[in-house]
Amino acid sequence: MAFTFFVYDRFVHRRNTKVVNAAARSSAIVTSLFPSNVRARLYEEAEEKAKQKISSKLAGVQAPQSQLKDFLNGSDSNGKVVDFANEEDELNFFKSKPIAELFPNTTIMFGDIAGFTAWSSSREPAQVFTLLETLYHAFDEIAKKRRVFKVETVGDCYVAVTGLPDPRKDHAVVMARFARDCMHKMQNLSKKLEVSLGPDTGDLAMRIGLHSGPVTAGVLRGERSRFQLFGDTMNVASRMESTGVRDRVQLSQDCADLLAQAGKAGWFTPREDTIVAKGKGEMKTYWLSAGDRTGTESTTSNSDFSMSGNGFDPSWGGDFEPKSFTNSSESDRKVLRLASGKANRLIDWNVDVLLRLLKQVVARRRVSQLKSPTLLHKAETVEERIEGNTVLDEVKEIIALPEFDAKAAIRQDTPDSIALGPEVCLQLHEYVSHIAAMYQDNPFHNFEHASHVTMSVVKLLSRIVAPSEVVAKNEGKKKTVFASRLHDHTYGITSDPLTQFACVFSALIHDVDHSGVPNAQLVKENSKIAAFYKGKSVAEQNSIDLAWDLLMDYSFNELRSIIYTTTAEKSRFRQLVVNSVMATDIMDKGLKQLRNARWESAFSGKLSEEDATDTTNRKATIVIEHLIQASDVAHTMQHWHIYRKWNERFFTECYQAFQNGRSDTDPTDSWYNGELGFFDFYIIPLAKKLKECGVFGVSSDEYLNYAMRNRKEWEDRGQEIVREMAEQIAKARTTSL
Repeated sequence: MAFTFFVYDRFVHRRNTKVVNAAARSSAIVTSLFPSNVRARLYEEAEEKAKQKISSKLAGVQAPQSQLKDFLNGSDSNGKVVDFANEEDELNFFKSKPIAELFPNTTIMFGDIAGFTAWSSSREPAQVFTLLETLYHAFDEIAKKRRVFKVETVGDCYVAVTGLPDPRKDHAVVMARFARDCMHKMQNLSKKLEVSLGPDTGDLAMRIGLHSGPVTAGVLRGERSRFQLFGDTMNVASRMESTGVRDRVQLSQDCADLLAQAGKAGWFTPREDTIVAKGKGEMKTYWLSAGDRTGTESTTSNSDFSMSGNGFDPSWGGDFEPKSFTNSSESDRKVLRLASGKANRLIDWNVDVLLRLLKQVVARRRVSQLKSPTLLHKAETVEERIEGNTVLDEVKEIIALPEFDAKAAIRQDTPDSIALGPEVCLQLHEYVSHIAAMYQDNPFHNFEHASHVTMSVVKLLSRIVAPSEVVAKNEGKKKTVFASRLHDHTYGITSDPLTQFACVFSALIHDVDHSGVPNAQLVKENSKIAAFYKGKSVAEQNSIDLAWDLLMDYSFNELRSIIYTTTAEKSRFRQLVVNSVMATDIMDKGLKQLRNARWESAFSGKLSEEDATDTTNRKATIVIEHLIQASDVAHTMQHWHIYRKWNERFFTECYQAFQNGRSDTDPTDSWYNGELGFFDFYIIPLAKKLKECGVFGVSSDEYLNYAMRNRKEWEDRGQEIVREMAEQIAKARTTSL
């Protein structure tokens, strides 16, 4: 009997614990969804309904349903889900009185993230939610301190209110302070997040609107009950946000009047122009100036990436020879102090991406079976090349990737458990800093663009996954079986971290020292660099030589020892870099013919069975080259605003070349038709080939859809845009003179 009571006691204790935990979770949900007075009413009504239910059961009468349970679960008092299948259920559900009140004195804030839609088009879903969760959590913490009630978040729009549930006279003052705090928090967090979320994150900004007035607030019941606000005050607050500008808080006349009455007239200044709000006509508004920085609608200037004045001279001078960092002067090899905070953040982001890939390389190497490895000597720093040959001569039709390693698939260490050591991390940071400094101050071909290409490569690599049918067929089977199928489906790319590292590395260095003019112009000018590279793929070969010579410098010995440890690994890494960077030269006829022939032979299905290994490696080579080609022009296959940003920068670069006498034609004359042709004959076919590769998942459809939409938008608006860009450049030139 004692044992029976002991077991029963344990059972009751566990059950009570579950009930308490469930109640705590329900309470937390209600607390986050509803104001305190609404929560109190919900609890009171729940208790009252519970008492009625007990009394009704004792009297044999069916009790009315519990409002709280309906609010949170959408079910009736018997636990049956209310789906309003018939009119009687619907009438019974709404017999109880709604929880709603009129609050005559409130101030509402609408805060939107300017540039978010375009930014999110080039990011992974996890990165989008990382940004929103980080920002919203920070805003929530400020709201708690300021006693501001958060109403809801709709996408990237944050809605908050003061003056309810507890009325307060200073609701406008409190909301103005809250809006200012959110603005400043956004400015700080966006810069910090750029290190982990990549280029353009630091350019995101808040656009906030405030309006004061009466509002109806209550619980809108249904399957997903929510506390919501209604009324004209909400509409005007939304207009204050939508007609505002980035990094500014716009106030309505009513909100400004309340601030003035509270003795805060110095907090705001009149907006010079009037706004036109839908349903309201022209409205006089104000800018909140209490501690916020001057707003602007323009994007970050390319001057952020100017390397002038930092001790680095990217020009060619004296007797020609390929620039090498081996035995270079101390002034050229020192870590440059970049003036731009944005450039430093991009350097940190690139370092973080490369470090994560290096950890994967080390983790895979520890368990890989190396066949007859020939270890490299640590002092080896010079890449041997046949005399008279250039980088172009190293391009191969097929790059052999490692065969599937079952042992590595099941025994590989978690990359996060790998410690690379401070020396390697320091050298990698120094290397990326040097690469950043080697980019010239061009509007388009600059370090920011290289970082954007790198980000696109990382995104496409993350999308190389097994299709659903491969996963489904291997449910419940061993990890090695699935890994083997994934290896085959992705032509070995997912199984080799060194290949992925090489792709990202190539994106980072692919435009090093680009002069801002095409290869044809360099050849026409009979430059020494063009003569050295025999007039073919001049800029691309130069970028590889510069970046490789820098990597071979003795100061990066530890970094190289992590990237490769054998002659085979070094050779494969070099080959991947050469093929990847040279693939970005889409104008060279020889390279184009090689790529077309390789595509035809790989995907025509005409190859015999004994060529299976070569076929797989050939397809892998194609996928890698298409990956970096698509990333190099990713702005054309992303949101329209991203396309416009980089298209304008490229136009500016070409126009500057024309003004400086380094181009015979004014780009204004052919830019509109040239872009249409670029879409029709390169971008859209390239996006279709991404789909035909069969390894990029939903990204292939995403890229093609954006390309088609941008092409249509350019066809409709391109001529007007070209005129505007030319006028802006001419105006800027006149002003500078």
